[in-house]
Amino acid sequence: MKSSTKNQVKGTIHQLKGSVKEIAGRLSSDGELEAEGIGERLAGNVQEKIGQVEKLVEK
Repeated sequence: MKSSTKNQVKGTIHQLKGSVKEIAGRLSSDGELEAEGIGERLAGNVQEKIGQVEKLVEK
């Protein structure tokens, strides 16, 4: 699997995990878990974008 594809897949996974943590934090009134989820979701967005840019550069 190409590096660009790996980054896109890993980014999507981090986005999903972050969203779940964020929602769980909100439901349980755990601000720390919610913040962790937001951070992970944003990091996933960045990683996915890196994969997309790598894919464009590879062509």
